[in-house]
Amino acid sequence: MLILTSLSLLLITICVIVMGLASLLSKKSLIDREKSTPFECGFDPKSSSRLPFSLRFFLIAVIFLIFDVEIALLLPLIILFPTSHPTVWGGVGIFFLIILLLGLYHEWYQGALNWAN
Repeated sequence: MLILTSLSLLLITICVIVMGLASLLSKKSLIDREKSTPFECGFDPKSSSRLPFSLRFFLIAVIFLIFDVEIALLLPLIILFPTSHPTVWGGVGIFFLIILLLGLYHEWYQGALNWAN
């Protein structure tokens, strides 16, 4: 029990020393407060956070996420090709792509893909 306690105390001491050295040797300073503030999508972090949000930007982000998930779901189909029947494999792939294309057509029909008015 004494060995376990002394080893734990030694590890905690080493961790505290390493964290202290890291904070002392880091390049952060109070002068660089502007660099450490969050900056997203062209919004000024110093202004009011209750500004109206662009719905067009939100729709573009959602469309990007949909097609990003599409790639993540279609890649396993390529890996499963040697172990599955080609008809079933092609049917699942085409069915998935048709659903995505119908969604894209719906977005296009609603006018969400018009970048400029």
